[in-house]
Amino acid sequence: MVIRTSNIIPEMREAFFKCIVCQFTTTVEIDRGRINEPTLCTSCNTNYCFTLVHNRSQFTDKQMVKLQESPDDMPAGQTPYTVVLFAHNDLIDVVHPGDRVTVTGIYRAQPLQVNPRMRNIRSVYKTHIDVLHFRKIDQKRLYEEEDGKDHRFTPERVELLNILSQKRDIYDRLTRAIAPSIYENEDVKKGILLQLFGGTKKTFTISGRTNFRAEINILLCGDPGTSKSQLLQYVYNLVPRSQYTSGKGSSAVGLTAYVTKDPETRQLVLQTGALVLADNGICCIDEFDKMNDSTRSVLHEVMEQQTLSIAKAGIICQLNARTSILAGANPTESQWNKNKTIIENVQLPHTLLSRFDLIFLILDPQNENYDRKLARHLVSLYYRTRDEEEDEVLDMSILRDYIAYAKEHVNPKLSDQAAQKLIQSYVDMRKVGSGRGQISAYPRQLESLIRLSEAHAKVRLSQVVEIEDVDEAYRLHKEALKQSATDPLSGKIDIGILTTGLSSAARKKRMELAQTVKKLIETKGSIPIISYPKLFDELKQSSDIQVTREQFEDALKDLQDDGLIVVIGRTSIRVVRNRD
Repeated sequence: MVIRTSNIIPEMREAFFKCIVCQFTTTVEIDRGRINEPTLCTSCNTNYCFTLVHNRSQFTDKQMVKLQESPDDMPAGQTPYTVVLFAHNDLIDVVHPGDRVTVTGIYRAQPLQVNPRMRNIRSVYKTHIDVLHFRKIDQKRLYEEEDGKDHRFTPERVELLNILSQKRDIYDRLTRAIAPSIYENEDVKKGILLQLFGGTKKTFTISGRTNFRAEINILLCGDPGTSKSQLLQYVYNLVPRSQYTSGKGSSAVGLTAYVTKDPETRQLVLQTGALVLADNGICCIDEFDKMNDSTRSVLHEVMEQQTLSIAKAGIICQLNARTSILAGANPTESQWNKNKTIIENVQLPHTLLSRFDLIFLILDPQNENYDRKLARHLVSLYYRTRDEEEDEVLDMSILRDYIAYAKEHVNPKLSDQAAQKLIQSYVDMRKVGSGRGQISAYPRQLESLIRLSEAHAKVRLSQVVEIEDVDEAYRLHKEALKQSATDPLSGKIDIGILTTGLSSAARKKRMELAQTVKKLIETKGSIPIISYPKLFDELKQSSDIQVTREQFEDALKDLQDDGLIVVIGRTSIRVVRNRD
C-alpha cells in the first residue's frame, strides 16, 4: 500500500562541462548517480580545469514513493515493513497515497558518505528500489477510479447492468446483496446502499456558493452485538479509497494531516491522514462515541464543507475531503435506555448529530420469535454447503460494477414533479411540530432528502429523479428520525433533540421546575440567605414527581441567569431583592 509520495525531484541525467582556459565544452552521462568528471582538457591539455555548467545540463524527473507492506501479508505480531521506491520519467504520479500496488523493480544498495568532504563511506548501505513497473491490484474492491479515465466496461457487461436496472425489484435485490451474512436490518442496509451510490456532484456556482455536498453521512448506534462493526467492515472492504479507523485509536492529527520533516530534502512536509486519504471514498469510524472532543471537532468542517483547513508550522492549506462518513457508536450505559433521548444515550454533541443525513438505531428487540430466527440464520452460515446457497443474492462483482457504472455515468437531475414533492415533504416535516412550538425539520433535512432522492434514482440508473425516489427518500428519512429523534417523555418526533440537545418537553419541564423553586423562595419572605440542602429537601417534599439533584441545579442556574438569586458554593443561596 502506498503511504506517501514526494514532490518531483530533478535528477541530473547528462552533465555539461566547460574548460575555464579555452572554453572547450564536453558532456558526460551520469552512471548510477555518479559523475565521472573529465580531468584533462583534450583541447588545451590543461589538468583539472573543467567547471560544471548547471543550466546546460540535462535533468529527468524522479519521485520518491514510500511503500508499506499490506496488512494481509504481514507476519503475525509484527509492524508493517516499509521500503523506499524511486520512480522515474513516465512513472511519476502514477500512484497516489492509499493505492494498493504490486511493484517490479531493481533492488539497489547505495553507500552513504560519512562526511560530504571526505571520501570514506559507511559500511551500512542504504537500500531502495528503482521502479520499472507499477500494477494496481485489488480486484476485491470496486474499481479504482483514475483521474479523467473511465472504467472500461465491456459492452456485454453494460448490457447486463442495464437489464438489471430495468427490473422492478432492483432496489431490494441490491439491498440483499449488501452484507448478506447480517440478518434483517433492511432499512439500515438501504441507507448504506444509497450512501454507496451518493448524490449528484454539482459543479455550478449560485450566488457565491459552490459547495453542494453530494456525499451521504450515516450514524449507526445501538446495543452492543448488533453487527454495527460488521457492516462497517463490509463497506470498507467493498469501496476503494476507503479507510477504517476506531474512535479510541484515532487522534485529530491521524484523521487530518500532520507536519513532518522529509528525511530526504529536510523540508517540512504535510502527511495526510485518514479523512484526506478517503477522498471520494467512505471513511468508516467505529467506536465514534469514544473519540475525544478535539478529534471530533475536526469532523464538523469535513461533514458539511467537504474540506479540511490546516494551519500548522507555517503551512496553511485547505485540502479536499469529499468523503462520506459511516460511523458506529455504542450507548454510554452499554445498553440503550429507552427513557433517555439519543443525546443522553450516546453523549455526542448535537451540532455533530445534525450533520448526519440518517441516524439509525439498531436495537436488540429481545423477543423469542426474533431470537429464534436470528439464531437459525447464524447457525446456517456455519453449516450450509455450497450447493444450498441461495442463488438470488447478486454476485459481489456485479454489485461492484453496478455501483461503479452508476457513479460514473449517471447524474440524475430533479424533475418538476419531484421538486414539488420535495417542497411538500419539507413543509409536511415542518408541520409536524408547528402546533406544539417544536421544530421538526431544518434546511439540512431538506438537503438530505435531495441527496437521498438522487441516490435512489442512481440505483435505477435513471437520469431523472422521479416522485417514487422522493417517496422512498422521505420514508427512509422518516424511519431513521422515528428511531433517533423520538422524545421519550412525550413519545413524539422532535428534531430539536438532534439540533439543540433538549426536547421541547424536557425544556418545558425544566421551566416549570424553575417556577416552582421561585415560588418556594418567595414563600420564605425576606430571608436574605437560604440553605441549599434545605431548599432541595423542601422541593422534594412539595413536588409530586421525583426531582433529581441535576434537575434542581438546572432550575437554580435558570433563576441565577434571570438575576433572581446568587448561588454561593454548594451550601447557600442568596436572594437578590429589588432595592425599592
